[in-house]
Amino acid sequence: MTTTVTHSPDCRPEISVFPPTRDGLSFWQFMIAGSIAGSVEHMAMFPVDTLKTRIQALAGSSTLRQALASILKSEGPAGLYRGIGAMGLGAGPAHAVYFSVYEFCKQRFSIGNPNNPLAHAISGVCATVASDAALTPMDVVKQRLQLKSSPYKGVRDCARRILVEEGIGAFYTSYWTTVLMNAPYTAAHFAIYEAVKRGLKEGSPGSDGGEGLVVHVTAGAAAGSLAAGLTTPLDVVKTRLQCQGVCGCDRLSSSSITNVVRHVVKKDGKSGLMRGWIPRMLFHAPAAAIAWSTYEASKTLFQHLHN
Repeated sequence: MTTTVTHSPDCRPEISVFPPTRDGLSFWQFMIAGSIAGSVEHMAMFPVDTLKTRIQALAGSSTLRQALASILKSEGPAGLYRGIGAMGLGAGPAHAVYFSVYEFCKQRFSIGNPNNPLAHAISGVCATVASDAALTPMDVVKQRLQLKSSPYKGVRDCARRILVEEGIGAFYTSYWTTVLMNAPYTAAHFAIYEAVKRGLKEGSPGSDGGEGLVVHVTAGAAAGSLAAGLTTPLDVVKTRLQCQGVCGCDRLSSSSITNVVRHVVKKDGKSGLMRGWIPRMLFHAPAAAIAWSTYEASKTLFQHLHN
């Protein structure tokens, strides 16, 4: 880890472990911007995430409309938000870790070339491994609370019972599946985001080359939806692992990805691996648009304050 020495207005040296990046911001500012973006994104789209979880968790057929009607009929609108407390506790810290690790690794691996695509890919993987370690336990709690007739009273009760009845390992049963899902998701997401953003800028010859809100929202939505669709099978595996043995969900004989895939195909056929792809894409399209626009707006605010 490198350190830099700057000077304050009164000429006293100031030592910073995390020097400003090419955007002129410090890493703690990226952490705050990422935390805000992640929290806003997941809270705004939580009802769609609940629908996705319901569709993916149980064997059998269920459409988006059927899942929504079932929740509203038996639980009311509040049922769409059950488990949001767990996501509130996990999303902020996880995204703070994600963006700060990403920016730190990108600066370390770029080797003088800020547009190095390989550095971006490696940095994205590092960020995914770190952020998923922070988010996965709360994601497990969140998904169990989202299930129909969930036996848990709330976030604290769910976390306590999982720890007592299943051990701490239950919080990380799906960790590597999540990493394996999010690594290609992140790679596809950033590649699509940059390509769409570049295309939008090139398609507007009269613009000054700036990246406005419309560009970030459009590129983010395209990147989020397409990347989400491509990684749906692994998301199904993750959901089955996290919800196994709860509310009628099958108990799995092994937590290996291959075993879960075979189990899903045996129960629902190959199409079972794409269960929930519509709500997943409906979640990630606006979620990515919200996240990118919020993140960029937060960075801009910090840049104005810095100046």
